[in-house]
Amino acid sequence: MAEHVNTHEAVQEYYGKTLQSSNDLKSNCCTSSSIAPEHKNILSRIDDEVLAKFYGCGSPLPSHLQGSTVLDLGCGTGRDCYLISHLVGGKGTVIGVDMTDEQLDVANRHLESMTAKWGYSEPNVRFVKGYIEDLASCDIADSSVDVVISNCVINLSPDKPKVLSEVFRVLKPGGELYFSDVYSDRRVPQALREDNVFYGECLGGALYYQDFRRIIADFGCRDPRIVSSSHITLDNPEIEARAGTLQFYSMTIRAFKLDLEDRAEDYGQVAVYRGAPDQPHRFVLDEHHCFETGRAALVDGNTADILSKSRLNTSFDIIGTKNVHYGLFGHYPLQASAADSSFEESGGGGGCC
Repeated sequence: MAEHVNTHEAVQEYYGKTLQSSNDLKSNCCTSSSIAPEHKNILSRIDDEVLAKFYGCGSPLPSHLQGSTVLDLGCGTGRDCYLISHLVGGKGTVIGVDMTDEQLDVANRHLESMTAKWGYSEPNVRFVKGYIEDLASCDIADSSVDVVISNCVINLSPDKPKVLSEVFRVLKPGGELYFSDVYSDRRVPQALREDNVFYGECLGGALYYQDFRRIIADFGCRDPRIVSSSHITLDNPEIEARAGTLQFYSMTIRAFKLDLEDRAEDYGQVAVYRGAPDQPHRFVLDEHHCFETGRAALVDGNTADILSKSRLNTSFDIIGTKNVHYGLFGHYPLQASAADSSFEESGGGGGCC
């Protein structure tokens, strides 16, 4: 437990005192993600101090947030919370959790002005001091949140399984975890995990992606989806020397609190995207699924469930059921030719069934 406390204290020191603005970051790992075009105008209206002292990656936010309850893990100065405050509307709710006093002081200082900018009679955002490994102490109840987001923060936690356990506790059935973070192409050596600068730059705590996949599966999430991924260039000779042959990637991932299968199975289902106000022409679910408005698309059973059993169901029609199974999605049995049949009959075939 002492190791966890020390890590928390090191991160608080780095983000509360060492860094005074995003210009103080020693690498570009926390600024590598792009900002969605539809969010740029909203961000331009957020108070300057909130923007200047924010250290996240781009703007990793899902669509279809109107009226939702959204939880931001490691909210910092509240930039994403104020952006989401606009997206969820007056009937939505935003909760920001952070452990660093200096960051929360900035966030709370701008609560009144940002509420007025969005034209709300009262704030729909609240900021809570706490640890993302212990959301119960922040009075966040079981099955009370529609969407959990996090912007380059989970890698800073010393107990990532506990964070993910808490996420899936507070999410409603069909709720979504949507977050950006830094991942490595192999397990980060212990010496680098204990280096405060390397850790504070979101590198020392980076998970090997396959370990993340195994951890999240333990909480019932067998089909996390990669929305986007890009290689991180550190652009700092000292940091690069410490990293050696380690490679890092900025990834945006979404995972739903649904009972999904561990493979994409084919049930002959079809999805049709009807469009939505914030995504009128197309909807990107992940790096393999882009739905054009009005155009029918074959989908596997997991994708059909995601689109029909989450908040996304208001924008999709799913045709077909799971009454008949056709095998693994995208893998179809070949029709044997007469020559193939003769070959097998002669004993030359190697069939697996």
